[in-house]
Amino acid sequence: MKKFLLDSSFVIDLLNEIAGDSKGPAFEWLERNEKAQLWISPVTVAEVLEGASDARVVKSYLARYLWQGIHRVHAEKVALRQKRSSRRMGENDAWQSALADHMDAVIVGHDPAAFQRLGARYDDHRRPGKSA
Repeated sequence: MKKFLLDSSFVIDLLNEIAGDSKGPAFEWLERNEKAQLWISPVTVAEVLEGASDARVVKSYLARYLWQGIHRVHAEKVALRQKRSSRRMGENDAWQSALADHMDAVIVGHDPAAFQRLGARYDDHRRPGKSA
């Protein structure tokens, strides 16, 4: 079963679709990938809660996803990747990338500037008809 690490851009779109009672790209992506393992990280949770108007409701919703913590091995991967790169990623994006690499997962979101260079390790949920 394929693993996906949900970036905050995906989760925010999904929560907005739920709040607006509308079916958009996030719901459509979920339908195309209904058998996938869906994971979130502390980075995703922090970014989503930062903008949440009702953190309690959002935390309750996020509890349905599998949890990937951040550990020393991820920190070492972030440091190595950032040190070697001529184009550093934003810190949160670097953590997400390291987590996805270590767990053999694809990042799902809509932040092409940050993640496009990951190639097959990135799935832009807003891209029409794209299915991982």
